[in-house]
Amino acid sequence: MSQRHIEIFSAGCPACTETINLVNSIVCQSCTVEILDMHESAVAARAKQLGIRSVPAVLIDGQLADCCAGRGVDAATLQAAGIGQPKG
Repeated sequence: MSQRHIEIFSAGCPACTETINLVNSIVCQSCTVEILDMHESAVAARAKQLGIRSVPAVLIDGQLADCCAGRGVDAATLQAAGIGQPKG
């Protein structure tokens, strides 16, 4: 069973902290979570390459979660994208 890799792009704001807490509350044992600080220039440059225009933003296995493409983060959309479920 392979692991699902979740990356959270954060600026340390209350909304980012809320998203980090949300993701951590729904991940499963086969998920790894990495918090990326947008204050670091390399992280900000990568976010720009990925098309991230606002934070918080969540990538699941390298793909920007639909809920993070301008509509905000929500648990149902993240779970539908695979968080909380083992990766086949």
